[in-house]
Amino acid sequence: MPSSLPVKICIVCAGNICRSPIAEAVLAARLAENGLDDQVVVESAGTGGWHAGEPADPRAVRTLHANGYDGSRHRARQFRPSWFDEFDLVLALDNSNLADLERLAPDEPARSKLRLFRSYAPDATGDLDVPDPYYGGDSGFALVLSLVEESVAGLITHLRTDLTSATTPPESRRPRPA
Repeated sequence: MPSSLPVKICIVCAGNICRSPIAEAVLAARLAENGLDDQVVVESAGTGGWHAGEPADPRAVRTLHANGYDGSRHRARQFRPSWFDEFDLVLALDNSNLADLERLAPDEPARSKLRLFRSYAPDATGDLDVPDPYYGGDSGFALVLSLVEESVAGLITHLRTDLTSATTPPESRRPRPA
């Protein structure tokens, strides 16, 4: 994590209308609930630009709304290689998105900012992909929300630890003599 605040996170899926808007809305809400919204900024994007400018999929918005989140203001956009300079952490929602982002990354420092979103889920093992619900029904969006909420819990814990370390003066992190 960077030493300056706010920490900037971008969550990325394919078209930025289903999974990443859900993840952005949930993470933003949880950051606010945990008093971290002044220290962490969250945005989202897609690896493809075919939905740029469009709102989130209506099923994503309904799923968010039914669970107390707001996705109504979302507008899709495409991730740009230059954004690696702007963001501290870029979270891909599946391995295909991760591979696309790795190809876009101009260098190793940019690639070092990439992670799978579900790698923060406390009990996640095996396949860490958040499945794309676009071609399915409402149940796919509910599954995405469930996987995102689980992952956000672990991400918040991780962020809180990193932010505490980043804001604690070095002299107070030294072991005290017995």
